[in-house]
Amino acid sequence: MSRRIKFGVFIALLSAVLATCGVMIGGELLSRQKEKEDFEQLTKLVTVKSPAASSTPTGPPTADEHPAATTTPSPDSKEESQGQLRDLSELFAMNEDFVGWLCIPDTDINYPIMHTPDDPEKYLRRNFQGEYSESGVPFLDSRCVLDSDNLIIYGHNMMNGTMFAGLRGYVQEDFCKAHPTVEFQTADGCAEYQVFAVAWIKSNDDWYKFVNANTAEDFNSAVNKAMGKTLFQVGSSPEFGTQILTLSTCYDSTHNGRLLVLAAKI
Repeated sequence: MSRRIKFGVFIALLSAVLATCGVMIGGELLSRQKEKEDFEQLTKLVTVKSPAASSTPTGPPTADEHPAATTTPSPDSKEESQGQLRDLSELFAMNEDFVGWLCIPDTDINYPIMHTPDDPEKYLRRNFQGEYSESGVPFLDSRCVLDSDNLIIYGHNMMNGTMFAGLRGYVQEDFCKAHPTVEFQTADGCAEYQVFAVAWIKSNDDWYKFVNANTAEDFNSAVNKAMGKTLFQVGSSPEFGTQILTLSTCYDSTHNGRLLVLAAKI
């Protein structure tokens, strides 16, 4: 075979490889874009417009409409008056694994939260509808219940900036101070949590074993160990009886690292 023919074969093979890679990359980008659009649709379903945002009165719901998962908070209901209330009724009706909505104001973190005690990582690679999804859906640790001392929520650190990729900003103290509040709304109302520390740990860290504390000593021991691994602290450590919200995502996966954003319920 002449050198010219060999070169022609090489070019043909290279072109085929590049074309295949192009198709794969294109498909991946389309898939990521669809996942992003799907979450945007869920966001629209739960968004409640304020009366001032609409020129037409909405009036009371009809018999065909789903009842709202949350109601207008009363003046003496401190917990429900915090945060921005959303209408979660449609999402509760769509999927029984849905447990609440997580939002960090002025960031891209604005997602449904799933909870499957009998199948801990069900939504690791599934979307809200249960179909395969590389980015999955953020989910609550299977051992937790909504009144656990430590609510641990996991989410992927996606390269396209979705899911819990926004937590990367918290490695900068200025960003942390500018975004101190985390909102978590469930069927019981919307609660706010104040970020008090950011930590880098291993995936097998003892913090993941801390879900409930039987005594103040157990609680303080777990918190003090975590505080010893923080990148920085932006507030006082929570006291026994205060619920903690832990947001966990991959960070420095080469060393099996995890980034934690720790917040205490207000």
